Formats: sequence, structure tokens, C-alpha cells
Amino acid sequence: MDKISVIVPCFNEEEVLPLFYKEVVHTLEKIQNIDYEILFINDGSQDHSEDILKLLAHKNKHCFYYSFSRNFGKEAAMYAGLENASGDYVVIMDADLQHPPYLLESMYQALKYEDYDCCAGKRIDRIGENKLRNFLSHSFYKVIQYLTKMDMDDGAGDFRMMTRQMVDAILELKEYNRYMKGMFSFVGFNTKWLEFHNVERPAGKTKWSFKSLFSYAFKGIFSFSSTPITMAGVIGGILILIACFISLYSIFIHHLSYLTSLVLFLSGIQLVFVAILGQYCSSCYFESKQRPIYIIKNTNKKV
Repeated sequence: MDKISVIVPCFNEEEVLPLFYKEVVHTLEKIQNIDYEILFINDGSQDHSEDILKLLAHKNKHCFYYSFSRNFGKEAAMYAGLENASGDYVVIMDADLQHPPYLLESMYQALKYEDYDCCAGKRIDRIGENKLRNFLSHSFYKVIQYLTKMDMDDGAGDFRMMTRQMVDAILELKEYNRYMKGMFSFVGFNTKWLEFHNVERPAGKTKWSFKSLFSYAFKGIFSFSSTPITMAGVIGGILILIACFISLYSIFIHHLSYLTSLVLFLSGIQLVFVAILGQYCSSCYFESKQRPIYIIKNTNKKV
């Protein structure tokens, strides 16, 4: 009998957790000849999420919770779930029900009976979401695909079911600064895409602010591409040529204000490039410390 592990990162999701549990259990119990487990990864929630998870675990022997000692981030929560999942097939999905549970059966059928290692959901629209956020998200995926040369389309998120072989391959990637969407693409394997329309969360609010989204975007770029450093060198060479041209022009017309503007402009460019290099250096710095990706404070899973 096959076993499906469902990994659910949670951060302050007290309002939606009971709804999520009801929908997912109903879907899983309709799939014939499978066993299942639901791993709730409580990522340092400050509401009553942990209390709800304890009740769900007491109610259903298939439910397990892992509570972090603090908020380590969604990437760490997904990694913790993958490390502790015991299923033949492993699913990652959000607790806000924006990843439709009804797709789980189709995902399982694709991996079980078709030649796929991964079956992922792909959102084909963003109806009901902020237009500025939609534009920035779409632009980001265009940029990161160009920089990394990897398959990371807009709408292709973390919602997916994977075979044990693919999960083990992802667990081989031990870096501290994790960007899971890039890791899914990096390890390869055959992926089937299931399209679905955007679903608004039935309760609670999104935890992703513009600041956190920008931070996440830059993490993805710096984790999987060295192109920004190359671009810095190219732009630096072009600016040197421009500086030489403007310097000669200023000498001939005796108008030194051009030089002042040029110095200020080049100083700004230098600071930008130093910041880019600093991002790569800080990433290496944190990797060298070899700190744990997460720390579990409480769990009901017996070792």
C-alpha cells in the first residue's frame, strides 16, 4: 500500500487550519488503497495555531505537528517536512487552501500510473489579488528565468507531489540559504503540470508583505545565478569608456561641472556593485557557519 505524506508549513494560520484539515482529510480518504500522514510544520506561530494542531493530532492518528523554537521561514519549514516525511509520495501545500486539495488524487494518479517523478499545480491567473503585486511577481519570474536559465514560470509554486527518489535528491542539497522553487528545477526529473484558477483564502490574511516578497526574490536570484556579478563587470567597463569620453569633452569646453556629476554617478554605481558583492559574501558567510536550518521545540511524532 502506498503512503502519501502531506507537508503543511504554518505561520499564524489559526483561522484556516480547521478548514484545511477538513478538506484535505476528505480528499485523502477518497483515494483508494493508500495510507497517509499530514505533517504540520508550525513555523514559530504567535497565535493559537499550535493549540489547534495539538487537537488535530489528538483527533486523527495520521496528523503530526512539528513546532519550531522560532520563526525560521517557509523554506526551513518545507525542508523540515521533507526530512521527516516517510511516504512513498510527498506533497507540499499551503495551509490557506489556495492550493486546491482536490488535485491531490490527480497528482497521485499521474505519479503512480504515468512516467512522471513530480506532479505540480500551476496557477493560470491571479484573479482577486493586488494588481501591483501581480505585475511585480510576473516581472520577477521573467528576470529570474533569464538570469538562471532554469524553468521557474510564474504560477508554478511549491504545490506539488513528488516521488521518494526526487525528495531524496532535494534533501541532498544542504545549503542554509534555500530557495525551494530553484531546487525543484535544479534536481530535474519529469514534471507534469496541472493548471488551476486562483483561489482566494477562505480565512486569515497573507503573511507575505512587499518587503518579504522582495527579500525572497533576491534570495532566489543570488542563490541560483552569478549573472549580477557579470553584469556589474560589463556595466563597469561601459562606464569607464563613458567617463573617458566625458572627461575629454569637459577639458575641451572647460566646463568642469560634468566631472562633478560623473563622480557622483560613478560613486552611486560603485555602491550598488558593492552591495551585490556583499550579498554573495554574506551568503557564503552564513553557509560557512553550518548552523541548523531549523530547531524543533515540540512534536508529537515519536522517534
